[in-house]
Amino acid sequence: MYKILIADDESIVINALKFIIENNFPGQCLIESANTGRRVIEQAEYFRPDIVFMDIQMPGINGIEAMREIRRNNDGIIFIVVSAYLKFDYAKDAIDIGVMDYINKPIDKEVIVKILEKAMKKVDFTKRKRSEELSNKEKLEIVTPIIESGFIYSLIYRNHSEEELSNFRTLLSIEEDAGYIMSLQFGDLDKKGQMDNTIGTTVRLQKEYSRIKDAVKASFNCCVGAMMGNMILVFVPRALPDPEEEYEIRIQIINDARKLSRDLRRQFDAWFRVGIGTVHSLEDLAESYNEAMRSLAYNKTDSVVHVNDLSLMKSYEDDYPVETENALFKSIEEGNVNRSAFYAKSFFDWMMERHVQNVMDVKLKVLEFVLRAERIGFESGGMIYRFNMRSEYLETIMNMNTYTELSDWFIAKIDNVCHNILTKKEENTVDIIKNAQDYIASNYSKDLILDDVSKELQISPYYFSKLFKKRTGSTFIEYLTNVRIERAKELLRNTNKSMKEICLEVGYSDANYFSRTFKKNVGVTPSEYKEGRESE
Repeated sequence: MYKILIADDESIVINALKFIIENNFPGQCLIESANTGRRVIEQAEYFRPDIVFMDIQMPGINGIEAMREIRRNNDGIIFIVVSAYLKFDYAKDAIDIGVMDYINKPIDKEVIVKILEKAMKKVDFTKRKRSEELSNKEKLEIVTPIIESGFIYSLIYRNHSEEELSNFRTLLSIEEDAGYIMSLQFGDLDKKGQMDNTIGTTVRLQKEYSRIKDAVKASFNCCVGAMMGNMILVFVPRALPDPEEEYEIRIQIINDARKLSRDLRRQFDAWFRVGIGTVHSLEDLAESYNEAMRSLAYNKTDSVVHVNDLSLMKSYEDDYPVETENALFKSIEEGNVNRSAFYAKSFFDWMMERHVQNVMDVKLKVLEFVLRAERIGFESGGMIYRFNMRSEYLETIMNMNTYTELSDWFIAKIDNVCHNILTKKEENTVDIIKNAQDYIASNYSKDLILDDVSKELQISPYYFSKLFKKRTGSTFIEYLTNVRIERAKELLRNTNKSMKEICLEVGYSDANYFSRTFKKNVGVTPSEYKEGRESE
């Protein structure tokens, strides 16, 4: 059935067109009519016609404007203009709108039939093309996720040939030869701010996978893997970045991932976290996957964790207490002396329970852990490497006759590394905040934002914001405002500069905003403050 809308202010024309259509195309058309420009726009919205016969000279909104308005909501409508005359300007506008044909009044039956047959063929072609597109899209909706999942897992498990990789890239239209992995994890949020009820959330969101995938693809040009438990892996094709551009790219990725996490949280009433690896070649994408997974394992509270914002742990097999080992080295990285001692003792107790008879293996494991701990100390800057500093380690542990001696030596070495890391971390944090404060002190008069300072320090804005608030007790804006207000007070006390000059010198371009901010922080306006100081 063809849906036809006839728009004309003359009933005789409407009736004539209806008669011609119904007699020449019996049972093929649904016909409605309108006699004003406003009415035809309204009817087009709910009737959704395929073909519109439009008179130019309509009461109120003319035919040209009505066609423009209808075209905004329905790009596929076929317009046929019916008019007694057509001015040059109208003809030009009709061409711009995409009118298919023009019919002069009085109406000629043969012309109407011929033009309508042409319009119907065009409608048929459009519908057939649309049907084919939908069919192909439906097939792709079924096949593409399978191909994308196969591509992602073949990369991270390194089980692809060059030919298979090339075929995947062709099928998925991936031109880049590098990219990064994002690991999307979901669950509920417990009272400690950590992921909980992952099984229940996975069951609930299983049927929402398609919508989750669409949301991810709306934020990133990417391939989305299948849902594996409460995890979805995402591959984002990206060229290997220039070192000078790496920071800007990383910040953009983090910001996009944070927005995605918030959007998913709102849509599906669940807590979503994203672990992000760095950009690697396709052959080495497994490294990006490991980085993304370790990012989530290392930091279990933040919604987005990028590997370059953290110092990460190594991965281990599952044949012995991995969680205890991971907790030990995480505590060492944090410089947490007490927790490190606790986990070191727990791991040693496990060796005594399971491998007390394997003396050499126990000693080697202790030596391995001490060397790894010291390497973390070196990498964090908490220790100075000297080539011969470990020359006595092997001989020392080989000459130990009791496990008590070995345990004491082990924990003492771990304790020493932790103290060194803790001291250095404190120094580094102090340096970061001091550098930030120095930068603010030198640039407060500019249009300064948090991103400017974090870029100067080469850390992400989100991480810098948290660190700054933790160390100073103030947000970046609060601190910057205080610096500006204190400088303004100094200028008001000691100079005769105008209020406009002082306003600009302390970083405010709007004098009214400066005055409001000053009063909010000091309790009086800048003028009142100056007058008060002068009267003292």
